[in-house]
Amino acid sequence: MTELEDLRSFVEVVDSGGLNRAAARLGVSKSIVSRRITRLEAELGTRLLTRTTRGISPTEAGAEFKARCDRILSEIEEARDAVAQQGRSVRGRLRLSAPLVFGVRHLVPVLGDLARLHPALELDVSYTDRVVDLLGERFDAAIRIGSLSDSSLVVRRIAPVHAVLVASPDYLSRHGRPSTPRDLTAHECLIYTGSLVPEWQFETGRRRVSIRPEGRLRSDSGEAILQWAIAGLGIADLPSFLVSDAIASGALEPLLPDHPRPEYGIHVVRPPGSHVPGKVRVLIDTLVERFGGTPE
Repeated sequence: MTELEDLRSFVEVVDSGGLNRAAARLGVSKSIVSRRITRLEAELGTRLLTRTTRGISPTEAGAEFKARCDRILSEIEEARDAVAQQGRSVRGRLRLSAPLVFGVRHLVPVLGDLARLHPALELDVSYTDRVVDLLGERFDAAIRIGSLSDSSLVVRRIAPVHAVLVASPDYLSRHGRPSTPRDLTAHECLIYTGSLVPEWQFETGRRRVSIRPEGRLRSDSGEAILQWAIAGLGIADLPSFLVSDAIASGALEPLLPDHPRPEYGIHVVRPPGSHVPGKVRVLIDTLVERFGGTPE
């Protein structure tokens, strides 16, 4: 009789493209995964996998079998979620991707509370500003900040976020304070390269003004941009949750208060599908409770 762990191992091998990667994801040895695949092929009487120059891929029979395995494992997961929610418990492993700075500064304590409330829940969190491939990299959900590009992912908005234009008192004493968005073209700007929108946008009356910033210093790290701004190296455009402490301490000053910035948001995205796993649902509910409403 086919074991569920054999099915899971087969699916992981196909999704990851190799025995070693599948074993690492499953937390078992490569030999165990290999034995499970061999057992499946012997029971079915056909080859399910073939080795190519790029790794391991399914045969025609393997591709058909994998599609059915996906449905079986998904239905089992849904059934477990339904039973677990009757007892108000959440179990399983939640693989989550989160932005580095926001994640470390604001998300870590929230996930700690989540772990304490749900002892059977495992958390596997990747803190990175890289936009991960949820389906290809097998993430259950990701937290993304900003304007999202269209995709097949399911999006839940958690809270609004406002960008703040800032500079240090030292920089302003040496270079002057901009009074309009157009003045920024004469300033050294610190460029965050992780943004999907390269322009800095401002509301001026009923019009929206876009400025493409120029500067010597660029980074895909919001923390690096923040530290450069504090060091007086230029003007930065950063989310309020990142600069609030520096503004409160006087290390940075907000600029162009009469030219508000467009609002964007903190979102949770998950793979497509009508079923929301209990572990993802409790994550979303917790984030809405902790971050929903007025941003910091």
